[in-house]
Amino acid sequence: MTPILRRSVLGGSVALIATLRASRAGVSAPAAQLWQTWAENDPNSRLVVDHKAWGNFLVRYVVSEPDGVNRLRYAEASPVDREALSRYLDDMAKVSVRALNQMEQFAYWINVYNALTVKTVLDHYPIKSIREISLGGSIVPDFLTGGSGPWRAKLMKVDGEALGLDDIEHRILRPLFSDNRIHYAVNCASIGCPTLMPTPFTAASLQIMLDHGARLYVNHPRGVRVQAGGLMVSSLYRWYQEDFGGNWKSVLGHIRRHANPATTKMLAPFETVSADSYDWQLNDAATYAATAQAPER
Repeated sequence: MTPILRRSVLGGSVALIATLRASRAGVSAPAAQLWQTWAENDPNSRLVVDHKAWGNFLVRYVVSEPDGVNRLRYAEASPVDREALSRYLDDMAKVSVRALNQMEQFAYWINVYNALTVKTVLDHYPIKSIREISLGGSIVPDFLTGGSGPWRAKLMKVDGEALGLDDIEHRILRPLFSDNRIHYAVNCASIGCPTLMPTPFTAASLQIMLDHGARLYVNHPRGVRVQAGGLMVSSLYRWYQEDFGGNWKSVLGHIRRHANPATTKMLAPFETVSADSYDWQLNDAATYAATAQAPER
């Protein structure tokens, strides 16, 4: 599932572009296949998982930049805060997930995915893209990296089960909760990703945060924009097209439901998508600061 890629300059930065014209085979993400052991929950449970440590890390290191993209100050993460992040994930590994109600589980898995992604990047920093990380886990090249990547490797144990990022996304979150707004919640540490929220997800805030994430992405150029007379969308909508209805018409219907008036007006002339793109540069605040301070030539 390796996309056909070309390079293009967008807004002064180099972005990896996967064009529909060049990839008619319909490259997609791994199928959502439920890991049955995680389907169990206790609907009567009032247990609440404490994500305060993850929240403290986010408050310290997530910064909202003027271009509308949240970035993380990886280079400034202190040894103390790195250790606190590791302890948070150790604590999450000890949670009896099956004893939680379903909404508490939903928030739990999103937070664990995002915290584990950040820790993985920090463990290999400095890098320019998460795609540079190769941790094994499969002899088959990853559809995103061309190598083994970090997604398939088993990175932690939860309730005694070894799992990785792909397990959380494709074998738990997507099939178990069947909510395409998941794609606005999990963050792959890249500019093209939906927004890394500055606060943890909770069962109480889940619906509001999922809707907010959808609006932030849909109404930002990395989600959808007009380019060269056609409609360019994030490659996310191609990789996960089945989650958005299975065709471009349903994808555009989904986008319109979360669009603000300006985006709605922009979309009005279009009935289909011309191309898709994704920027795999690391969502690194240091890189943005260096670019912003560089003198114009």
